[in-house]
Amino acid sequence: MVGAADNYETDVMRYTAYKTASFSANTDFYISLHTADPGEAGDQSTTEATYTSYARVQVGRTSATLSVSTNVMFNVAAITFPAGTGGSGTVTHFGVGQSSTAGVAGTLYFSGALTSNLATGSGVTPSFGADQLRISAN
Repeated sequence: MVGAADNYETDVMRYTAYKTASFSANTDFYISLHTADPGEAGDQSTTEATYTSYARVQVGRTSATLSVSTNVMFNVAAITFPAGTGGSGTVTHFGVGQSSTAGVAGTLYFSGALTSNLATGSGVTPSFGADQLRISAN
């Protein structure tokens, strides 16, 4: 299940009620990997992966990279993270947020559990194929 973060839900409600947006108008999302559920109160750095060479992946907010159908947003193209050059860990969740810099407590918009865990570490290149990251508005 994918959930919207508390801060993002509040910003959407403010926009709906007052027609003012306090959330960022970034042209990109940044996908993060997490070793546990960052939770609705978490941020992008909460339980974030730390294998050597890890970095968040930039995804443009365009129809070339994301699609929406029947209240579901999903990735159109593969999302590939840098190959690990050291460290290890198991990734269980992903996040969609505002900040490009790993380890920075940027605003987390959505997070969700993976259907299967990803091992990380030296020589491993975590990747999600097209239509593997799905976020539902239900």
